[in-house]
Amino acid sequence: MKFTATQIAGLLEGEIEGNEDAEVSKLAKIEEGTAGSLTFLANPKYTSYIYSTQATITIVNKEFVAEHEIDTTLIRVDDAYKAFSKLLEYYNQVKMNKTGIEDPVFVSESATYGENLYLGAFSYLGDNVNIGDNATIYPNVYIGNNVTIGDNVIIFAGAKIYSETIIGNNCVINSGVIVGADGFGFTPNEKGEYSKVPQTGNVIIEDNVDLGAGTTIDRATLGATIIRKGVKLDNQIQIAHNVEIGENTVIAAQSGVAGSTKIGKNCVIGGQVGIVGHITIGNNVRIQAQSGIGRNVNDNEALQGSPALSYNKFNKSYVHFKNLPEIIKRFNTFEKKSDND
Repeated sequence: MKFTATQIAGLLEGEIEGNEDAEVSKLAKIEEGTAGSLTFLANPKYTSYIYSTQATITIVNKEFVAEHEIDTTLIRVDDAYKAFSKLLEYYNQVKMNKTGIEDPVFVSESATYGENLYLGAFSYLGDNVNIGDNATIYPNVYIGNNVTIGDNVIIFAGAKIYSETIIGNNCVINSGVIVGADGFGFTPNEKGEYSKVPQTGNVIIEDNVDLGAGTTIDRATLGATIIRKGVKLDNQIQIAHNVEIGENTVIAAQSGVAGSTKIGKNCVIGGQVGIVGHITIGNNVRIQAQSGIGRNVNDNEALQGSPALSYNKFNKSYVHFKNLPEIIKRFNTFEKKSDND
């Protein structure tokens, strides 16, 4: 795909300074710009690169003043960072603007879908699947029976959506995601053997949710595992059966949430956090990476450590943790001296 400076300036409501017919077909960092690439300058720390970049077009703030000769064509905007982000979003929309059904695929006779569907090769749509408009489903995606998917949903290659799952509008499901697999439910008998507890619930994913690659969300034993609107889950996260995650909560990679735990709205949870089952975490909670949460958490708490402490208490305690060998040494010296006295 090629874009001219005029087209880009029109999209961003910017002003061109240089060659209006300059063309670009790729994006680059300013220090790595080459002919035919588009870049941007927003951080003053990178200003020196604008004089050496080989990028064909550079987006800059309107107040930028060049101190040396510049070879790149400039597009001046109110906010270069926001403008470039807008351009990235538009670029992705164009790049992923696919329609049509490739061959081979399997589509059940009872499955229905809206306008502008793209269904990649070797995908599977089960019985009574219902998909909204503008869905983009890449190759090798499995969608089980009785699944409902809203409008403007993107499902990348290799994702698996088990039966009865409900997915809202504007969701992004990355490669390797598994939604609706059985929860980890087993009960021991008198012989110490484990029998499986049937997992008869489903998963509900509301609007504007992003699921990172390799993330798994288990179906409920009864009822639903619920991911509320605006939630963003990073790669390789495990969400167990009957968990509920509140609106606009974000969780970083390799974290795990055990069964039936409820997480509130607008929480920020770092990577490799472990959360036990059957607890409640309030709204606006901040949990630092690698923390272990084993209790209920009130609104607005900030936690760190394993088991997790108040963030402020942890930092104060850490001063003593790191000095513990020296403290013990001093204590032993004092003890010996007291014994001699």
